[in-house]
Amino acid sequence: MTPAVLAVFALGVGIVIAVAAFVAAPLWAGGAPLEALEGVGERERWERQKRQALMAIRETELDHQMGKLSDEDLQRMRARFEQQALEAIDALEREQARRSR
Repeated sequence: MTPAVLAVFALGVGIVIAVAAFVAAPLWAGGAPLEALEGVGERERWERQKRQALMAIRETELDHQMGKLSDEDLQRMRARFEQQALEAIDALEREQARRSR
């Protein structure tokens, strides 16, 4: 083997090792304990559900205005999305009340 071939081989091995280390880095990184993140994750989940439900209501109403949904479909879908939003709001209010005690 010539020195040029060895250099290219060494460079290739180095690149493979660097990429493997980059991909595996999140596995070695320390993070916050799961207990600390548990309450935050739950609140974020309810906030996300509320946002998604309210957005779905707006999109459903727009689809109805454009003629893509019948009155019956609008009522059915809106009721489902309103229920999801109310569930999320209720959970967020319970959590807020629990924190304020």
